[in-house]
Amino acid sequence: MILGALEAGGTKMVCAIGDETGKIFEQVSIPTETPEITIPKLIEYFSQKGVEALGIGCFGPIDPDPDSATYGYITSTPKLAWANYNIVKAFEEALGCPVGFDTDVNGSVLGEVTFGQAKNKKCVVYVTIGTGVGAGIYIEGKLLHGMLHPEAGHVMIQKREGDTYKGKCPYHANCLEGHAAGPAIEERWGKKAVELKDNAEVWDLEAYYIAQALSGYVLTLSPDMIILGGGVMHQLQLFPLIRKYVTEILNGYIKTKELADMDNYIVPASLNDDQGIMGCLELARRSTL
Repeated sequence: MILGALEAGGTKMVCAIGDETGKIFEQVSIPTETPEITIPKLIEYFSQKGVEALGIGCFGPIDPDPDSATYGYITSTPKLAWANYNIVKAFEEALGCPVGFDTDVNGSVLGEVTFGQAKNKKCVVYVTIGTGVGAGIYIEGKLLHGMLHPEAGHVMIQKREGDTYKGKCPYHANCLEGHAAGPAIEERWGKKAVELKDNAEVWDLEAYYIAQALSGYVLTLSPDMIILGGGVMHQLQLFPLIRKYVTEILNGYIKTKELADMDNYIVPASLNDDQGIMGCLELARRSTL
């Protein structure tokens, strides 16, 4: 099958053509501006490729419920030009093909369980930590939605004693995104994360907060694997620190073979940063079933 994939981000729209095996034939990036400017460019790209289906992994919040009156909409996003925009309808009408739709992070976890290191896992949590923090959750063959979709980047964390930073999130003083996302790191320390690579204090605090959230996911979802992606997680020195703090926080309460092998339990993304676009290919395939 010729499948289209759209990883719709707040800064850029990554478009790709591939097939049901996850193979990517070509890939381009188009800046995210307003729908009036950006959508026609995306439609022009895909309309020339003969795609049989399109998969969209989109920044949110979105409405992924096919039974909802606002299915296919980007809803209450802080990117105001895109608020209450029916992105699925725009592509269905223009391309005349099925469109699969979910969050960008659900797309990433779908890429990992379909084509990457999480094959044959029953429950997988994928967390992206970059400009924001989001989580995609896959449970026994399905992507988790519920009343909306996971917003696990906004779980509350307990601040370390002596930490006086107010947090970057406009909604919550002490959520993970407000203290661990890239903009929070930059505001707290006065430099971008990439410039702080050799500052051990930065990454110890970052790992401590991430580990609090992951421990909560372990206790509530019981995942077989936790995958961490996004720009901040390119700082690979975080992984041993996060594993150490998760072990300390859980304090031996849960004993499983997975937790006994932390190096293979909390892991970096495995698909060379293509997990999102590959997940979109799978969303496209599933939309044809």
